[in-house]
Amino acid sequence: MSSTIWVKVVGFSAVERHSLNTLFRLSLRQTPSYSLWSYDSPSPPHIALIDMDCHEAEIEMASPTFNPNLKIIGVGDRTDSRAWRSFQRPVDWSALVQELDGLFAAQSRTEGQADFEDTDFNTAPAGVRATLLVGMTSEERLYLRARLALAGLTDVDEAKTAEQASSSVAQRHYDVAVISLELSDADPWSLVQTFQSMLSPPQALIVATDKPSWPVMEKAEQMGCVGLLEIPFNPPQVLSLLQKV
Repeated sequence: MSSTIWVKVVGFSAVERHSLNTLFRLSLRQTPSYSLWSYDSPSPPHIALIDMDCHEAEIEMASPTFNPNLKIIGVGDRTDSRAWRSFQRPVDWSALVQELDGLFAAQSRTEGQADFEDTDFNTAPAGVRATLLVGMTSEERLYLRARLALAGLTDVDEAKTAEQASSSVAQRHYDVAVISLELSDADPWSLVQTFQSMLSPPQALIVATDKPSWPVMEKAEQMGCVGLLEIPFNPPQVLSLLQKV
């Protein structure tokens, strides 16, 4: 995955924007680097920097398209409970960058940790969550990728079978997993149980099926899934469920 962190900036004066652009340019020599997000960017924003004192901020955060899972850094006299961090003016830009680095910079391993950890095990940069899609058709996976990206989940792997899924989870940790109940090579509920019994299980397990029923929904709930997706996908249902992860 690219080490570029895309920052959505809302509001701010021309002078403050100039300071931000300078910080972004200087960060290009580092890892991770920060870039100003726009609608033409190759990825959804990883974090939002919002001027809470401007009217544009109210419009942005009230919009139905605003991603509730996106971390927010607020600047100004006004505060918002959704903000992950808040800064007063004049902004201490150095401290702000330190907060970003603390969230996104990959933590280097100590020599002691290296003795006990598998150095081939991949982890996403801090603040970036990884998702695994298991057992769905290419069209279904493509649709979910687009919806996941809108929810800020851009690091997505795919596994056509339970065997491939097992291989994937042996290589890295996943925060979200979506498992098809029409899985061809294994019992999908057993795979759900396998995920749940891991030392570091995904934060959210979702099952998907083209044969939804009340018993299936109840079983998904009993097994600790955050929900069940019906196929063909229902956009409002998908949006509502992804807001929970």
